[in-house]
Amino acid sequence: MERQVFRTSGFAALGVLLLLTAGGVLGVVVSGGAPVVVGALAAVWAAAALAVATGLVIVNPNEAQVVQFFGRYVGSIREPGFHWTVPLTDKRRVTLRVRNFETDRLKVSDADGNPVEIAAVVVWRVVDTAKAVFAVDDHLEYVAVQAEAAVRHLATSYPYDSHDPERYSLRDSSVVSDELTTELAERVALAGVEVLESRTTHLAYAPEIAQAMLARQQASAIVGARFKIVEGAVGMVSEALEKLRAEHVVELDEERKAQMVSNLLVVLCGDRAAQPVVNAGTLY
Repeated sequence: MERQVFRTSGFAALGVLLLLTAGGVLGVVVSGGAPVVVGALAAVWAAAALAVATGLVIVNPNEAQVVQFFGRYVGSIREPGFHWTVPLTDKRRVTLRVRNFETDRLKVSDADGNPVEIAAVVVWRVVDTAKAVFAVDDHLEYVAVQAEAAVRHLATSYPYDSHDPERYSLRDSSVVSDELTTELAERVALAGVEVLESRTTHLAYAPEIAQAMLARQQASAIVGARFKIVEGAVGMVSEALEKLRAEHVVELDEERKAQMVSNLLVVLCGDRAAQPVVNAGTLY
């Protein structure tokens, strides 16, 4: 788990080094340049310079430095600025900026076995620098691989299109996005990564079945439209007969009612404009 490492101002450390340098020069002057004194002061100055130089670190905004002391993780620095920390340590930079990753167009089979092409974009950031560096080999590659795996699993869990109102499909973007975000967050938590958002950016049938599925969708749309037209036409005919009876406009026997219903349904349900024939009477 991530923890803070000891740190202090880098400028203060440089000030200490300058004071040691000034003290060394003053000691040489006072001693008259004695070799023993000069050697001791030089050794002290070299050790101080090494400690200061190996402990200095610069942290940029939205970045962190992971500090290791001879292979042992001692902590991380998140606060931007010029710092001095434990000397003789190795520092690794980890960005905390929000990143996005878009998967390739993956060809998978949906829940109904139809081949589809799907792609998604994932917005994420590092929240635990220790896990990002030490839990996985490369957290960037890890997120990319897990994103593709989550998209493949999601595509196999839902059909491309659902004709059942109680069954979700891949085209229900809000439900699919929420489930993809949840699953991907569980997958990448090991690497200290937080998933902020994920959405499908491409969804289509595979080219080999695209035409057949398009014809199927068109047929389903036509059937649905015809169903609505017939349902409305029946209601209109029923209302017309009820009004004729209620207002005593004309008395129709069962045969004429059947003929009227047939004519009205032909006019209302036909896919072309009706051509009326007007009865003008007879010559005799």
